Amino acid sequence: MSRVSAFRALRPKPEAVARVASVPYDVVSTNEAKVLAHDNPLSALHISRAEIDLPADTDPYSSAVYEQAATNFALLKSSAPLIVEEQPSLYIYRLRMGTHEQIGVAGCYSLDDYDKNVIRKHEHTRREKEDDRTHHMLELRAQMGPVFLTYRASTTVDALVSTVVSTQPPLFDFMAPDQVQHTLWRTEASQSSSLVAAFEEVPTLYIADGHHRAASASRVRHHLRDTYSRDGKWDMFLAVAFPDAQVQILPYNRVVKDLGPHTRESFLTALHERGTVRDGNPAEPQAGEVSMYLGDRWYSVSLETSPSSTEPASRLDVSRLHNQILSPLLGIGNAGTDKRVDFIGGVRGLSELKRLVDSKTVAVAFAMHAVNIGDLLTVSDLGGIMPPKSTWFEPKLRDGLLFYLI
Repeated sequence: MSRVSAFRALRPKPEAVARVASVPYDVVSTNEAKVLAHDNPLSALHISRAEIDLPADTDPYSSAVYEQAATNFALLKSSAPLIVEEQPSLYIYRLRMGTHEQIGVAGCYSLDDYDKNVIRKHEHTRREKEDDRTHHMLELRAQMGPVFLTYRASTTVDALVSTVVSTQPPLFDFMAPDQVQHTLWRTEASQSSSLVAAFEEVPTLYIADGHHRAASASRVRHHLRDTYSRDGKWDMFLAVAFPDAQVQILPYNRVVKDLGPHTRESFLTALHERGTVRDGNPAEPQAGEVSMYLGDRWYSVSLETSPSSTEPASRLDVSRLHNQILSPLLGIGNAGTDKRVDFIGGVRGLSELKRLVDSKTVAVAFAMHAVNIGDLLTVSDLGGIMPPKSTWFEPKLRDGLLFYLI
């Protein structure tokens, strides 16, 4: 069973929420965060990326950054202002981007479930990134950005969510600068209780996005347990759970800075010798192929299926691209750490890949077919790990709508 709990959220007043809400800390660089938060002292980026308010040469992992985050958090509490709910609640969080809509349940989910793999993972975390958010949470004594969870859809949960949305006015409703509509409803006590009971019938939750936030919350939990020798609010973490049928995965495209041992001509020759490349249009690729932009032309590249592949992750297009082209032809080692490779979220479109090659920023670009949510769940169920940067979930949750005080 899966456990979710209502909580007394710290949140902005509705009239300030659009200014407080910010993109997740890990989808922007320091410079991008500084631009987004410019002339907006209420932006949650002043807390999640507090280095933007310190000298440009400040180490983003220094103690000064976490101290600045705590200072900025205190300022936001008074200036937004942020208020603490009188009663514990769950929240219904709807995202709309164009014609796409997804509705999830925001609340506090169990770190026992996380540690026991009832909440399943699909990627490795990096220690330095865990350290960063662990220090951040401990300094703030709060979690400010929700983890994005998914689960195999439940008709019971769907019906309860639909009732809240259709019978109550929203607490928050605003359009973000990226044209994503964010709407939040606060549930009544009886509705929260019904949702808690409904989630107990959901056997498994899956982390879609936010592995480092969840891992850091688990580390904070153990640190505070050791400090206070008891359980506490730190036994849970802030998250929003969406049914799998509603989540949207966009491609996570690849660009490579150089062709390694190849010229453009010899690289094309090597692909032709494999019988896998043909002239193509800049169309979204189908499963089993990638669209490649090289020089000033688009090509369609077929990916072979290895009959010996038994691991679900190895059959994904991102794995096949790496194993058949990036590694043997371009000399790319670990795609997650090799500095010659970069990853471009599909929301930026094929035009961004073309621009990067045309400007000679990179040598070649590969547009991927999006991973299916079913593949991700299967890999997670088997205890597997998805290839690096293989899923781009869109739209993104916003930081700063709900804070969980620990």
